[in-house]
Amino acid sequence: MPIFNYRKFSLAFMCAALALPVLFFGACKSEEPTPEPTPDYTHQLGPGESGLRKLGPNDPLPDIGAAWRVRDPFLNKALAYSQGWFQMPSSKTKFPFMQVCTWDQSSSSIVAFQQILKDSKSEADFVGAIKQNFEIWQTVGWNGKGTVLFTGYYSPEFQGSMTATDEFKYPLFKRPADLATDPSTGAPQGQRAADGSLHPYPTRAEIESSNMFKGTELVYLRSALDAYIVQVNGSAKIIMPDGKPMFVGYAGKTDRPYSGLGKACVDSGLIPKDKLSLKAIMDEYKKNPAKISAMMAKNESYVFFAPYEGGNWPAGSLGFKVTEKETLATDKKVYPPGGVVLVDTQGIDFGGKKQRFLKFMLDQDTGGAIQAPGRADIYMGMGPAAEILAGGQYAEGTMYYFFLKTEVTSQYPLPVSSKSNAAPAAKAAATSTDAPATQPAAKSSKNAGVKPQAPTATPTSPK
Repeated sequence: MPIFNYRKFSLAFMCAALALPVLFFGACKSEEPTPEPTPDYTHQLGPGESGLRKLGPNDPLPDIGAAWRVRDPFLNKALAYSQGWFQMPSSKTKFPFMQVCTWDQSSSSIVAFQQILKDSKSEADFVGAIKQNFEIWQTVGWNGKGTVLFTGYYSPEFQGSMTATDEFKYPLFKRPADLATDPSTGAPQGQRAADGSLHPYPTRAEIESSNMFKGTELVYLRSALDAYIVQVNGSAKIIMPDGKPMFVGYAGKTDRPYSGLGKACVDSGLIPKDKLSLKAIMDEYKKNPAKISAMMAKNESYVFFAPYEGGNWPAGSLGFKVTEKETLATDKKVYPPGGVVLVDTQGIDFGGKKQRFLKFMLDQDTGGAIQAPGRADIYMGMGPAAEILAGGQYAEGTMYYFFLKTEVTSQYPLPVSSKSNAAPAAKAAATSTDAPATQPAAKSSKNAGVKPQAPTATPTSPK
């Protein structure tokens, strides 16, 4: 995964129910309201269940035309990155989604969508071509009704050192040799013993108290919270004492459960729910580092890192760069990677005002906190401006995946499927519109519980 996914701290939403008067034999009688269930965005699919359901002829369609009207050049760049990933032979091993679509359908869908975008002279042309050629699948969400919690992440920057000093003494670690992951999905499986057996990996608290990874440090950061934020987001840009940057990205995680730092701070009474923010957590850490560290320890999951070339940073879990407001992070055990998604939710502007977020995006990333059909993370870009948007992104919504109909799949073949062709495809897109609206300033992706606060893709609100 790339990126500092400050996956927002998961806060529970309050649901209100209205009691409706009921007439019974001419007399008015009030009934007990049926309370709405408390949202459980981490609700997992049952055996054999799919995270997507195909829309039927009588189901309402998403607003395809509105999404076309707000498209921007970054969409073409993100499409090219997905095409580059599909051109890699390894992409076929990460596609166990036969209930929904085949690898051929999904890869050809990128080619067809690119072509339709290019050829459409009007909104009507685009909508007509999409309806004619594509099947549309809606998420089932956490509740079977399509509801998903959308949070945000961004790419921040931290100060660090390759060696431990009095100022920099909190390490990020390299991936350990005994960390077992599924070769198809990358899902963590546990700790592999010398005899080949698998066991649950030690918890975050056990890892840190035992110093079990001493000697495998990759880089050192200024505070434990900085290191935690990088783990939550999955990647970061780290500035060395000599001013040179180092880019680090996700290299695996343990099989232990993830829990949000924001929620832990609220539940413990450290920070009031209505005051929760990344800044509030950082301020509290300055005053009470031990208390915040204790809250971080409640998140048993632990993330490991590897260095990346700056030209490919911030990179997502597919190994290609993520694109601001065009890359979506989802659970890759639930949703097919690399495909076109229409996201319909609420976001904020730079003044904090709520506004509709309706966009075509590409499913190109994942994150430690994004592990169910009811969760998704929107990449907001790099720097302080992106941090504002990521930190304010905490809203329910729904999303739709677009896959070519089987009868037209052969009409849109993927260009020669070879690793050597993947890089040029992505590079061609990057050269056209590679300058993000916001350049990284002093911060620079992924799933911890405090996203927008730190590195590569960071959540700004509590996750």
